[in-house]
Amino acid sequence: MEAVFDVEASTALSPAQKRRVVARSGPVLRVVAQDERSQTRNRELALERLVEQLRRALRVERRRVPTKPTEASRERRLEEKRRRSAVKRLRRGPDERA
Repeated sequence: MEAVFDVEASTALSPAQKRRVVARSGPVLRVVAQDERSQTRNRELALERLVEQLRRALRVERRRVPTKPTEASRERRLEEKRRRSAVKRLRRGPDERA
């Protein structure tokens, strides 16, 4: 069983929603279901999958809000850098230490 949904011909979606769906999934959503022996059950499965695909295409991703590192994490990072610097300084030969 195949379920087909023509996004551009749909009257249920607003123009903004149509643009979003077409951009993410294309102008025609097509789903095939051949899992069950019953045609009616396959039709139900195809429609469920079509609705889920349409939902995913319509979902608006939330914008990530960048966070600043805490003062403690900055201090830990700088302390680790100082420690690594000291280790590398000790590895140098006596004539290279300046």
